[in-house]
Amino acid sequence: MTQIAPLDKIRNIGIIAHIDAGKTTTTERILYYTGKSYKMGEVDAGSAVMDWMEQEQERGITITSAATTCFWLGHRINIIDTPGHVDFTVEVERALRVLDGAIGIFCAVGGVEPQSETVWRQAEKYHIPRIAYINKMDRMGADFFSCVKMIKERLGGYPVLMQLPLGSENKFQGIIDLLKLKAIIYEEESLGAKFFERDIPKEFSPEVETYRTALLEAVAELDDELMEKYLSGQELSVIELEKTIRRGTINNKILPVFCGASFRNKGVQPLLEAIVKYLPSPLDIPAITGVNPYTQEQEKREANAESPFSALAFKIMNDPHVGHLHFIRVYSGTLSAGSSIFNSSRETKERVGRLLNMHANKREEATEVRAGDIAAVIGLKKTLTGDTLCVKENQIIFEAIKFPGPVISVAIEPKTQSDQEKLILALNKLSQEDPTFVVKVDKDSGQTIISGMGELHLEVITERVSREFNVMANISNPQVAYKETISQQTRGEGRFIRQTGGRGQFGCVSLKIAPLCRGEGFIFENQIVGGTIPREYIPAVEKGVREAIESGILAGYPLVDLKVSLLDGAFHEVDSSELAFKIAASMALKEAVKKANPLLLEPIMQVEAVVPGEFVGEVMADFSSRRGKVTGMDFRAGARVINAVIPLAEMFGYATSLRSTTQGRANFSMQFSHYGEVPIHIAEQLILGTNALYRKKKTVA
Repeated sequence: MTQIAPLDKIRNIGIIAHIDAGKTTTTERILYYTGKSYKMGEVDAGSAVMDWMEQEQERGITITSAATTCFWLGHRINIIDTPGHVDFTVEVERALRVLDGAIGIFCAVGGVEPQSETVWRQAEKYHIPRIAYINKMDRMGADFFSCVKMIKERLGGYPVLMQLPLGSENKFQGIIDLLKLKAIIYEEESLGAKFFERDIPKEFSPEVETYRTALLEAVAELDDELMEKYLSGQELSVIELEKTIRRGTINNKILPVFCGASFRNKGVQPLLEAIVKYLPSPLDIPAITGVNPYTQEQEKREANAESPFSALAFKIMNDPHVGHLHFIRVYSGTLSAGSSIFNSSRETKERVGRLLNMHANKREEATEVRAGDIAAVIGLKKTLTGDTLCVKENQIIFEAIKFPGPVISVAIEPKTQSDQEKLILALNKLSQEDPTFVVKVDKDSGQTIISGMGELHLEVITERVSREFNVMANISNPQVAYKETISQQTRGEGRFIRQTGGRGQFGCVSLKIAPLCRGEGFIFENQIVGGTIPREYIPAVEKGVREAIESGILAGYPLVDLKVSLLDGAFHEVDSSELAFKIAASMALKEAVKKANPLLLEPIMQVEAVVPGEFVGEVMADFSSRRGKVTGMDFRAGARVINAVIPLAEMFGYATSLRSTTQGRANFSMQFSHYGEVPIHIAEQLILGTNALYRKKKTVA
């Protein structure tokens, strides 16, 4: 049974970073030193506790965020280890939504890499207090101060050095604590479990003095009393400094920076101390705000086990034995196993079967969970990711988690027709787990289309279908998730009139459409005054418009970034119906879009290639041939870093091309940047190809 910790002794933290910065390795060391694991798991050997999925062990990457709990210095630390690959950004987004603090891990060689920036922005969005850990100080090319400079310039943080590395690369021995002014040396024989405090070697004294002064000045600026004391030449105690650093970290005014080499078992215990000392407890963060579904007014839920129960479901995991596990963050109150709760997002009652504390894929039964806890629930039937759970007598709805839309699609079909139903069931279960994975059936061809965040994302999904659900499937080549939009303001009218022997159908709708800025999505506005369309038919008009924008007029791709205003209409007292207005609205929208100079949009990716100097010309020429635009160049660890924006359509198979161009010595990463207009000559080919395919499908049918 997991012990109950007071709220001020709980830390809910996430580990966030670019791929291969050492998140999982650091987490494995934390589990070992806190006694949660009896031996260290290794990513390369496929033995990492937190990478429990077969695909994670085979590929050596984290695919799904894993939660665990450990104890250090009397504190309970709930940790979520998140993936670094951009294809699994959903896992980072939903973890950060429910966490109180985070550790940003940076590679001492690579510094601030593209996905580091992405996860940092996600943490900024939720105002998550963070500390930084510069890992891999033992690696060739490690540069602690260059990494700190990149944190300041690229992430806009205010890094405050808490430690200095004692040597670097193959001479990295340990760390220098700038608060206690001690060198910490690790014992190799005990796998870093034993370490010794020593006096700082004399050759480091000038550097230590410089950065100790910078630390004191940065901390003194956070507190007027401390500043007075510092300026008057008085000694600042370690306790005073730690309290002020904690306050500054929680208020996101400073970013304490630590260092180490997790793989070599150096620097992890001081990092654990930093988690306890500087990252917030549930009591240190502002009370969560939600909306009362009856009054529509904002309400707060304080972190208190005695308050009415409220929680957010942030992740669903499929289990072959018990069905779905729902991960929840409890914000207030207490939840007991076997009790009934209310899903205020869906206005439905749910029953809690069992409560579990999770350690990766292992479970520990719990009789209750309290405010501040992260746990898993078995037995919820209708709850989805982002739903609010509460007591019916005291309802609240927290802000749902927003996820990016998919950018790539493939058609999938079972190898045997008898597996068709099993395939659909498997895909639906996986789409419940992952909101960025979308399943739909093409109306014209009858094909099942799956969409996701990248080639790796869909590859992993397909593997899971075969391994977890025993359904062998074939997939088509990847297709880009194009979208359509409009470029000018127009109006359109739709009249749906059907007269038969009995009651007919009558609906007349007049709409105005206008383009929005990229990424603004869709807005519907009712501008009718005077009742030319009765109020009860307005929702039907909006529904008709929303259904119509799912397929544009150029090539059938979804319409985005437009505002639709309902201006006028007409109705018949007997013949009008919701169906008539829904169809009329759809007709009006399509007529308006035809006159609005529609455009085709494509996903544009931010690409970063790390290339040896002699291959820069070939790589840049290749980028140009792929319709890419170079946005910047930099140096990193003796290599050139080329940044570019390139359409996703041109990036399929690029990994193989880059390897052959650079003799396997370069690597790249890419992430979604924005949607941009497709050049006219390519758009024409796409539209012709889509329409030809459509005509072929109709002929076959």
